[in-house]
Amino acid sequence: MIATKFGFDINPNLDLRATKASPGMNSRPVHIRDAVEGSLQRLRIECIDLLYQHRVDPNVPIEDVAGAVKELVQAGKVRHFGLSEAGVKTIRRAHAVLPVAALQSEYSIWMRNHERDVIPVLEELGIGLVPFSPLGRWFLTGKMDATTTFESGDMRSALPRFTPEALKANQALVDLLSEIGRKKNATPAQIALAWILAQKPWIVPIPGTTRLDRLEEKHWGGFVWSYEGG
Repeated sequence: MIATKFGFDINPNLDLRATKASPGMNSRPVHIRDAVEGSLQRLRIECIDLLYQHRVDPNVPIEDVAGAVKELVQAGKVRHFGLSEAGVKTIRRAHAVLPVAALQSEYSIWMRNHERDVIPVLEELGIGLVPFSPLGRWFLTGKMDATTTFESGDMRSALPRFTPEALKANQALVDLLSEIGRKKNATPAQIALAWILAQKPWIVPIPGTTRLDRLEEKHWGGFVWSYEGG
């Protein structure tokens, strides 16, 4: 299953990490078509299994976005349509034009806001949830504590959850995962992934890593993932 995204004005010849530039959002139908053609060429495939809108573009009606993807589905270049970090109203509006197959949003035993409104709507409409950061942006691995510092540019440094005070207050959750892990001969990360997998059969988390040993650890949950370009 190959999934990729559109939604930003990304110059393929520009290294965003080197320039520390932030591309603007762009979900105009013409840009969606161009992005898909580029992805098909780079991935060397004829059809994208799952195409996500990376972020909701406030300047483009979601009906226009879904309509553009619908044309790509009809052309045989895309199989399924997905959204990322969309709210309930946006999900319903998009789904009315083209069935949404999946929503990618942050969800973990540590980040459960979507249980109040989004997850019930996904279940109602038959939409899968693909949680990113299922390990709490690494906090749930047990490799982080109140003394942890972040490099310049690390997104976590700007999140209230990662202040020393918050990390200290939430350490009890990691301690609990570790305790359960000892009983199950598993790591805290594996228990955190198992918790997500036990919530709904249509929830498929996507933990990421750059290290082989961490990949093997996460494969304990029965899945791995990669992404276009990395």
